[in-house]
Amino acid sequence: MMKRTSQLPGFYKVTVAERRTLVSEATGVDQAHMARALENGGLDADTADKFVENVIGTYGLPYGVTLNVRVNGQDHVVPMVVEEPSVVAAASNAAKMVRAGGGFTAEIDAPLMISQVQLIEVRDPESARIAILAAKDEILALADRAVPGLLARGGGARDLEVRTLGEPSDAMIVAHVIVDCRDAMGANLINTIAEAVADRLAELAHAKVGLRILSNLCDKRCVRVRCRVPAEVLATEQMDGDAVIDGIVNASRFAELDPYRAATHNKGIMNGIDAVVIATGNDWRAVEAGAHAYAAKSGRYSPLSIWRREGNVLVGVLELPLALGTVGGTLRVHPSARLSLDVMGVASASDLAAVAAAVGLASNLAAVRALATDGIQRGHMALHARSVALAAGAEGGEVEKIAALIVEARDITVEAAKRALGVVREHHTRTTERRDDSSVAEAE
Repeated sequence: MMKRTSQLPGFYKVTVAERRTLVSEATGVDQAHMARALENGGLDADTADKFVENVIGTYGLPYGVTLNVRVNGQDHVVPMVVEEPSVVAAASNAAKMVRAGGGFTAEIDAPLMISQVQLIEVRDPESARIAILAAKDEILALADRAVPGLLARGGGARDLEVRTLGEPSDAMIVAHVIVDCRDAMGANLINTIAEAVADRLAELAHAKVGLRILSNLCDKRCVRVRCRVPAEVLATEQMDGDAVIDGIVNASRFAELDPYRAATHNKGIMNGIDAVVIATGNDWRAVEAGAHAYAAKSGRYSPLSIWRREGNVLVGVLELPLALGTVGGTLRVHPSARLSLDVMGVASASDLAAVAAAVGLASNLAAVRALATDGIQRGHMALHARSVALAAGAEGGEVEKIAALIVEARDITVEAAKRALGVVREHHTRTTERRDDSSVAEAE
């Protein structure tokens, strides 16, 4: 077994082809396989037509990798699919800071998902609840028979919960079948179980069947990530590390007290998590729904991570539900999604959740550190300038030149980029003409 590494100094300075070589060497993934899986996003229109309806093409997004990620003592090069400038670079930089404190540590719950069955027109809710719980073994056995493949892999129904909702006049009962999904995200499995047990639950409750569906608030399937960052690696040219810690703790307290700030705080976390979820072919909408519902579980929307000082060390803790899969669905047919798991080197859905959450905490650290020091715009807009340069028509080596010019002018707009592009191209034309004239004169 080769020793994986996520430390690749100077990675951003080399070409795309050279980066693929470096990742191949760092992870053991065959470079030719990588090239095939990433060609045109790894998905042609004919294959896409089998994914969703009314297909007329595919839509590409940048596929980058976050470096320096170390989780529970293991290195991971982490693929990210994201369109926002600075997200990948910021996560890599923050992960490097965390690495100086020993890397991320993660704890992952068992992969338990909730299958919900709603029962309506319940005449006696309490008697219904007692009757359902008395038949728990029967219901769990019925659920297991509906998913023999999952049972063969060591998963299956684990528990039964019953809740009463509403007022006596319109009371309803919701039964939760708790299911171990193993390495699957589990949506189809959970929905199958809900439909399999619904009629029997209705008989027991003397009620009618309502909705039968999974819950994306998978609060029995949480991941908790923690990191420690020494003050010295947080320092900037203008601020020492202790001052940066104070600024980050202040940003955390702001999010804890204000839901308006907490929403943006959590968006910074999901910048990292969503990008990993998309790269691995998982359902980022389900992840987002579960994360934000969990953030509001107390009745007030709160940050998913908090930052505190312990001596001269910054300590960050993140907790959220994270239902991800490494088998089934998109992973079977999308080569880029399968490649992502190979590059990352994860062996299970739990491993994937731990790494994704670590990247989320790294993204959060990068954002709050920027806010506490130079402000979010300085680094973000410098990277955004390249996109603006492209939009203005810059090509090849022109992109970096135009981006540098509009950043220096503090006018990062398409109009400014077009003006700068005109100047650069005119200068290039004149230089070429002078060189040609000089060559002619020498020849004569």
